[in-house]
Amino acid sequence: MKPPSEVPSPLDVSRRALFAAPLALAACAPRANGQPIAGPVAPLKSLAPFPIGTCVQAGFLQEPSFATLLTEHFSQVTPEWELKMEYTVLPDGGFRFDRPDAIAHFAATRGLRFFGHALVWYAQEPEAFTRLDETRASFGQAYDNYITAAVGRYRGTASGWDVVNEAVKDDGSGLREHLWSRRLGEIDHMVRAFHVAHAADPGVPLFINDYNLESNGAKLDQYQRLIERLLKAGAPLSGIGCQTHCDADLPEGALTRTINALARFGLQVHVSEMDVSLVRAGGWLVSRQEKEAAQARLYAEAVTAFAALPANQQFAFTVWGVRDSDSWLVQENRGDAPLLFDGAGRPKAALQAVEAALRG
Repeated sequence: MKPPSEVPSPLDVSRRALFAAPLALAACAPRANGQPIAGPVAPLKSLAPFPIGTCVQAGFLQEPSFATLLTEHFSQVTPEWELKMEYTVLPDGGFRFDRPDAIAHFAATRGLRFFGHALVWYAQEPEAFTRLDETRASFGQAYDNYITAAVGRYRGTASGWDVVNEAVKDDGSGLREHLWSRRLGEIDHMVRAFHVAHAADPGVPLFINDYNLESNGAKLDQYQRLIERLLKAGAPLSGIGCQTHCDADLPEGALTRTINALARFGLQVHVSEMDVSLVRAGGWLVSRQEKEAAQARLYAEAVTAFAALPANQQFAFTVWGVRDSDSWLVQENRGDAPLLFDGAGRPKAALQAVEAALRG
């Protein structure tokens, strides 16, 4: 997840012209987040030649209407937070996997892929690691043991893993400093994590993942340098995650440039956490209607750019939630509506734009 956007929002008159057509169309349509769109909507996964993913929490799966909507439109699920250390690592150093197990079981019974997220994240420093008794096990051994336990538990089940999550500083000036880097080395802790994960499940694709790449050129450049360093160091890196948490005022073409830049490595690409915030958008996007039209355009641009990649690089296109009411952004601000379905599970104009993009 990303912090409030720092993207400059004032745009010139020519930028307005680029949006004129979609805004005109939106004016004739029902409000994207005020009422559902009219007419039938095809299941997204039936239109896409690549997996269409979303994130879930185990509790959501107990709601029949949610489970039905998820299964109809999506072909891959990612645990939103219940496979991160904040849940899986207990204070005494033990592990718990009951909730991610429930999500993996749901995926298996519904014919969906299960994506692991995330093994190493700077923001989480579990108590068991910070007070580790090194007379019983070294820090490195404990690190390896956790990665082996998590990846090994879903060996042959997971479609992929985010091994390292959000390693680049927000301003793009370098890499983050945290517990894992302090104890095991800035790059070494990442290379080690990839090797241990690969040993635990040699056949599973392994990803690095980060955010604000489309809105911060310095961060995108630093991310690419990190990927080069990992590959040079021999890390078994299979793919690149681009979270794609966007604000509706993101300029035209930024998503396409970012996806193409990451594709140059020839690795698999995962649009891994896409949502488009309305309330964080500002500048020339004044009305709700303008923001909704821009939101739909951004979803369509991202799908179009992803679909243009070589087929062997199209890992998955993941939207970070099913309904607006489930979104982390709505938990921050109830006025937001960043996803493809409204809180009642009804399709919005953004979904209609994705459907049109998938039809070519």
